[in-house]
Amino acid sequence: MMETHGSLQGPDYAMIAGYFVLMLGIGAYFYRYMRGIKDYFSGGNNIPWWLSGVSFYMSSFSVAAFIIYPSLCYRHGWVGVTLLWVAVPATLFSTLFLAQKWRRARIDSPVEYLEQRYSPILRQLFTWQGVPVKIIDDGIKLLAIGKFISVGLGFDMTWSMVCAGGIMLIYTFMGGLWAVAVTDFVQFIVLTAAIIIMFPLAFHRAGGFMAVYNETPDSFFRLTTPEYGWGYVLFLVVMYSLAWSSINWPLIQRYYCVPRERDAIKVGLTVIALYIIGPPIMFLPAIAAARIMPGLADAGDVYPLLCNTLLPAGMLGLVVAAMFAATMSMLSSDYNVCANVLTNDVYRRLFRPGASERELVLVGRVTTLLVGGLALAAALSMARGQGEGLFRIMVTLFSVATAPVAIPMILGLLSKKVTARAALWGFLSGLAVGLGLFFLSQYKEPLVFYRFEWLPKSSEVVLFNFKIKLEMILFVSTAAVTLLVMILKTAQRSMQLTEKEEVYAFFDKLTIPIGMLPSDRQEAAAVTPVSPFRIVGISLGAIGVMMLAILPWAGDWLTVGLNGCIAGLLVAVGAIMAWPRKSASEIESDA
Repeated sequence: MMETHGSLQGPDYAMIAGYFVLMLGIGAYFYRYMRGIKDYFSGGNNIPWWLSGVSFYMSSFSVAAFIIYPSLCYRHGWVGVTLLWVAVPATLFSTLFLAQKWRRARIDSPVEYLEQRYSPILRQLFTWQGVPVKIIDDGIKLLAIGKFISVGLGFDMTWSMVCAGGIMLIYTFMGGLWAVAVTDFVQFIVLTAAIIIMFPLAFHRAGGFMAVYNETPDSFFRLTTPEYGWGYVLFLVVMYSLAWSSINWPLIQRYYCVPRERDAIKVGLTVIALYIIGPPIMFLPAIAAARIMPGLADAGDVYPLLCNTLLPAGMLGLVVAAMFAATMSMLSSDYNVCANVLTNDVYRRLFRPGASERELVLVGRVTTLLVGGLALAAALSMARGQGEGLFRIMVTLFSVATAPVAIPMILGLLSKKVTARAALWGFLSGLAVGLGLFFLSQYKEPLVFYRFEWLPKSSEVVLFNFKIKLEMILFVSTAAVTLLVMILKTAQRSMQLTEKEEVYAFFDKLTIPIGMLPSDRQEAAAVTPVSPFRIVGISLGAIGVMMLAILPWAGDWLTVGLNGCIAGLLVAVGAIMAWPRKSASEIESDA
């Protein structure tokens, strides 16, 4: 194995500290603008499409992606990129069919529309099912960032999780969705700078592109492998399409936080473009690593070890900051949207319908702290090996609810015919089937049916001599049962007159462009005007200055050149964006 540079040095710590200070500064900047619940959780529906699109992209993956997909690329080649490219058709589906509807629904939380479209019961069921899933999932993401830093760089796992979790919680607490979106954009720039530097360095150390191409197996450059074939890719496309269009609350939030429905479509198109370009640049260095560091015992360590091998002091700190950024973007979005659901769909809906805007913002901040604290507690518990099996079971159990939740939510936006009764029974039936199959898989002895053998506690089953992954069985079964029950229940009993009036009123609202209803103008007048250009420009300039400051430690001419060019570009773009504009000055003076 190649010799690594060792632990973090002074310039690395300075880069990480500067990055964290910048994140906190963004949160403090937006604190004064958070005057109402719509400001705090929806950005006043005034977040620009380019900012929301980048935030969507950054919120769709975490540092776990830099463990999973580089591992696949190191062992199997291009298939690691293919499995992340499934996000492209998934985002295209949500953009074409649902983005405009999410914005025209005029909602303040992702599950709010369920009450008018279906019933208050379904709104609360989906709320209480979704929040625990997010909290546990966020704990796992915090654990992943702790593993990345501790394995590759020798940083203490517990302090990695506490620092990253605490800082993102503070700026989310202070600045709401505006702070989340702007920090996501800044984190995107940091991540992009890091991977742009890593890409040529990896192939340069491996002897060049042609050397990597000629000395790796032909199978490394195929889109799929026998283990991850087109059937599995199709399964992921369908699952991502359902999840990203309905149950992934932070991504839905990015569609309805923009000013108009055409901006929601631009959000989706931005994400598609970033997902086409991003995965190859991020993860192809792992293919080169097979030549640089052959024979790794744990392929999941390839990316942190590659960073430690290639990057000098200062540059290594930039990559560490980028890895923090990858998880902080997703977690801050989760914290904000979970607090949104608890505040809007639980506190205001069930306990304080007449609560003032000031009270709701206070409750939103408290629930943000609650969600973030619980996620950190879950991560620390798993890191110490306490309750690890319980958390694994809980995650699996909650995962079986993907299709039973997603199908009623999507059909609720696309079809007028589905009844509240059908949606409720579809959800309960699909969930029951998923739980039943999960518990059957825990039997100690195999369950054998006609030409069907269930492999206990295994990730695969054998069906007609074909191996099928367990998650595919769970997903397809729950999706089929949910959809079938909804169709049968809808055909069995038509809507009552009152329900039909509610449903048709909801769909009438979906046909009216934003700005055409009196309530649209009233809400627009009530939100606090905000311009992101100045703070984004200052942040980009600050990152550029930090990168220039570490040039003396940047190493060889290639690293110095890449770092210097990117830093200069960031300073120039930051200066242009931060330059005072008349409209921005007026907005800030009014605020």
